[in-house]
Amino acid sequence: MAIYRDYDRAALDAQYNNRLRVPDFATYFARWKAGSDSARDRLLAEGARLDVAYGSSPLERLDIFPAKASEGLKPPVLAFIHGGYWRALDKADFTFTAPPYVDAGITYVTINYGLVPMVSVDEILRQSRAALAWLYRNPQAHGGDIHRLYVSGHSAGGQLAPLMMTHDWKAQGLPRDLVKGAVAISGLFDLEPIRLSYLDEGMNLDAAAVRRLSPINLVPPASKRQAPLVLCVGGAESPEFLRQQEAYAEAWARSQAPATVVEAPGANHFSVMDVMADPASALFRAVRELVQGSGARP
Repeated sequence: MAIYRDYDRAALDAQYNNRLRVPDFATYFARWKAGSDSARDRLLAEGARLDVAYGSSPLERLDIFPAKASEGLKPPVLAFIHGGYWRALDKADFTFTAPPYVDAGITYVTINYGLVPMVSVDEILRQSRAALAWLYRNPQAHGGDIHRLYVSGHSAGGQLAPLMMTHDWKAQGLPRDLVKGAVAISGLFDLEPIRLSYLDEGMNLDAAAVRRLSPINLVPPASKRQAPLVLCVGGAESPEFLRQQEAYAEAWARSQAPATVVEAPGANHFSVMDVMADPASALFRAVRELVQGSGARP
């Protein structure tokens, strides 16, 4: 019996089980670890700061990889929120993505957060927002330009990143446009299929949570124009991941300036992160243009 679109429970689970879809997923994790260990050694020698607290709980920590100032100008700041279906992985797993951005003159920050089931997705969202607020309020800690603050994320991080743009920062005494743009890679923009699948174990989503946590439900009206958005999903990902991005891009275009949609042919849910870290890739170029392009400065 279908429970979501044309999928029964088993078929829906298969759409979102990326480790099942990519049997050699462990090789990606091993390569990421080796690359991250090497990158950390290099970046520490260049002034990186690890495990900087932005909140009071043990996982409210971030790593800062500063870029050098260029022509006397402070570098822009790109924060990265990792994926793992809100319940796995760590910022340290993604240090390998930092060097090409630092080399391009972009201060790169990786963010950690509490994990399901110890915390809720609402709390993960609160922590992610707290990390960005901390970056804005503590420019001396990273040396970057707080007026050029951007956010990116993969998978679960791709759900969180767009919500950083649509948050009411002004209610926290911060600039309305605190986030100048976002990048969502393999994002989860509608949590309804997550609620109905095996992934809901430990998350306990209900209809109200889906409404308030799904970016596709929170696209602002045209009267509240938002900052630029870059979207990318691997060409070899499941039809549901492809559909989610297409639906979100369409929803965004109806009331906002169309998102920049970047193709990643042949990439799966894991190899798409290698694409993000490849300076020769279209995704890297799009992110760099977002952060350093003609529209990047206030």
